[in-house]
Amino acid sequence: MQLPVLAALVLILAGVWSLVVWPQFLRRVVKDPRARDAAGKATRFLTVHVVLVSISMVLGLATAVIGVLGLLG
Repeated sequence: MQLPVLAALVLILAGVWSLVVWPQFLRRVVKDPRARDAAGKATRFLTVHVVLVSISMVLGLATAVIGVLGLLG
């Protein structure tokens, strides 16, 4: 895969950013009182955020991998 070096670096940076930021966000969501109901069961608030974070991290990893592959040529 041929990518300009700058484009590859931007993809790597964007991927790493997602992999660093989203887990921190999920930790806050898990501690949020809206994440569990009175019985301790996961709420839709928690479920939706777990799905969003999971998808974002998979896309972040894919972005970083594409950037690395582009950088390696």
